[in-house]
Amino acid sequence: MAAALRKATPNDAAVVADIVAEGSGEEDQRRSKVAVAASTVVAKMSGMEAESVSDSAAKPSAKGIQIMPRARTKHPLDPLTSAEISVAVATVRAAGATPEVRDSMRFIEVSLVEPEKLVVALADAYFFPPFQPSLLARTKGGPIIPSKLPPRQARLIVYNKTSNETSIWIVELLEVHATTRGGHHRGKVISSQVVPEVQPAMDAVEYAECESVVKEYPAFQEAMKKRGIEDMDLVMVDPWCVGYHSKSDAPSRRLAKPLIFCRTESDSPMENGYARPVEGIHVLVDMQNMVVLEFEDRKLVPLPPADPLRNYTPGETRGGIDRSDVKPLHVIQHEGPSFRVDGHFIEWQKWNFRIGFTPREGLVIYSVAYVDGSRGRRPVAHRLSFVEMVVPYGDPNDPHYRKNAFDAGEDGLGKNAHSLKKGCDCSGYIKYFDAYFTNFTGGVEMIENCVCLHEEDHGILWKHQDWRTGLAEVRRSRRLTVSFMCTVANYEYAFFWHFYQDGKIEAEVKLTGILSLGALLPGESRKYGTTIAPGLYAPVHQHFFVARMDMGVDCRPGEPFNQVVEVNLKVEEPGKHNVHNNAFYAEETLLRTETQATRDCNPLSARHWIVRNTRTVNRTGQLTGYKLVPGSNCLPLAGADAKFLRRAAFLKHNLWVTPFARDEMYPGGEFPNQNPRDGEGLATWIKKNRPLEEADIVLWYVFGVTHVPRLEDWPVMPVDRIGFMLMPYGFFNRSPAIDVPPNPCEGDSRDADAKDNGVAKPIQPTLVSKL
Repeated sequence: MAAALRKATPNDAAVVADIVAEGSGEEDQRRSKVAVAASTVVAKMSGMEAESVSDSAAKPSAKGIQIMPRARTKHPLDPLTSAEISVAVATVRAAGATPEVRDSMRFIEVSLVEPEKLVVALADAYFFPPFQPSLLARTKGGPIIPSKLPPRQARLIVYNKTSNETSIWIVELLEVHATTRGGHHRGKVISSQVVPEVQPAMDAVEYAECESVVKEYPAFQEAMKKRGIEDMDLVMVDPWCVGYHSKSDAPSRRLAKPLIFCRTESDSPMENGYARPVEGIHVLVDMQNMVVLEFEDRKLVPLPPADPLRNYTPGETRGGIDRSDVKPLHVIQHEGPSFRVDGHFIEWQKWNFRIGFTPREGLVIYSVAYVDGSRGRRPVAHRLSFVEMVVPYGDPNDPHYRKNAFDAGEDGLGKNAHSLKKGCDCSGYIKYFDAYFTNFTGGVEMIENCVCLHEEDHGILWKHQDWRTGLAEVRRSRRLTVSFMCTVANYEYAFFWHFYQDGKIEAEVKLTGILSLGALLPGESRKYGTTIAPGLYAPVHQHFFVARMDMGVDCRPGEPFNQVVEVNLKVEEPGKHNVHNNAFYAEETLLRTETQATRDCNPLSARHWIVRNTRTVNRTGQLTGYKLVPGSNCLPLAGADAKFLRRAAFLKHNLWVTPFARDEMYPGGEFPNQNPRDGEGLATWIKKNRPLEEADIVLWYVFGVTHVPRLEDWPVMPVDRIGFMLMPYGFFNRSPAIDVPPNPCEGDSRDADAKDNGVAKPIQPTLVSKL
């Protein structure tokens, strides 16, 4: 790969070497020349005349969003396009040995093969604006620039419905544009491999087929008649992966154990069917052949009576009246937003990064950096995403003890994302991004407006008033938010990355949706849940999320110059150093190896962790860093021998630290569905006990919330928030927010004053100086 990257035409090499050689002219001049040279290289790659970057300054679009100059090719980290997915699928299908094999192919996932970090750095340095040669280390005589980047590649997970085999394919994408003109595709199979003893994620098509099969099963229809239901249109069948509890759940069969619910009215499309769970029916479905393997009506539990408070649609459709005193709240940016967009590259308030999207993780944030004045572009992280989530339930009764969903690995957060609506899911001046993915049969589907990018006011950024003079300085805070939302059966999850003007990055998950309920016999109650309505209860459960953060604090891509330090606040022992018994201090411990770096949160010692650059210091001589500040958190409340912890051993600690490895992406392994292997993923990788004192660091932060349901969570749960913060720690020489300009104050405008009964409130006198 390195040799391929260094191939270049003599002219290209001479031109760029002359421009970027050590000791060349002023920075602005050099960047301008590099931009023009890179445009020339891109033009040779695409066969088109590239416009001069220096002549195409950023201009506001018709909608007010500034569009930056655009290179005429796909960035190595851009999500796969619809055409690329089509080419990848067609290439794999054409490689099938027989027509039967080709017809049996089902496409679970098609995603981008993310290239080596060096390739990304090369692309950002010389092929794509804003052209950042500083990403590559300087070499004597200047670097040699290739005339083109390596071809993009796609990775496909394919399930063979006939043989029950799962395979992974790598396809090189050559001439993708041909498919958009109706021509032949150009893809090349680089590798294919059958993965034994695994089951890939389930697909929505399978769920729909499973529901149909169960509802048509005669014994099931008879069991529903015993419960007073003859109209199968009222019945809802939610297939759940079986997990792994015993050898009968082994991946030699593709299995699901559905949960059953029943609507009250068939003519209401928004009827809350989850308000009537059907208990006592055991169903096991072979998802490969779509047949019912096991059926047993174990216990006749009457259907809960129709709850008059079950629905959540507006007004009379839910049996109530909406509030009439909510006035409109408009977010208006007359001059447009402060962010700039070039394809998937974002610039905002000294931050810049790229966004991506995968069927499993959903939103991915790449190449996060902060432009710090004369110090230039300073990297913070290479890749940020949510890679897994697990929802274990705490009721030991059937079927609830089996409810241990791995929503990313068993279903896919990205594939279950939905279109966002302005004014509802997001507000303000919004830039949307669409997402493309393959369906089960290999067709390409689009989720329109899947990712939302917008600015938000976030209260006060900083303020101080001099009590002697009464003079004050105050700044408003705003943040840039990138988000997407998904629905997995009854629950909704919204995932956010917030970027702040003071250098902080916040990860946030918002939980909402409908509780997964159980039915009770008359007069029965259970201590493992909360009674929500007559005959209806909500089991206790937990939600766990795993954020994978490939850090790069002050590091060029791939540089192994980071380390992790744990900080605990300690109380000084009474004695000569603490005569007043008030002393405490921060104690730092370097996490030297992987096994030492399996850590838990401790609010009693204000525990946090700092990722430091081992070779860069601030003005006081301290190493620069970013600290991980936990929010509220918990650990699994299940016993150590709980079956689901075999697949979710990563939940046993809040923090794991590993050196970067390309094949270590998912904390429970790539295929958690029906996984019989104990501790696969993080728990296995760290047994190598690799050194961390100076490495390319990856943080795995596990955070969760314990949900004891309330009546106020019914019929739809108000949003619950959970997350953490990445905060600069000695990264800057002073507050990076000190240069934020003041907002025009509105206190002198009578129209802006709050009114009481139509009369403006009097303005309070200003603080009288004490001197």
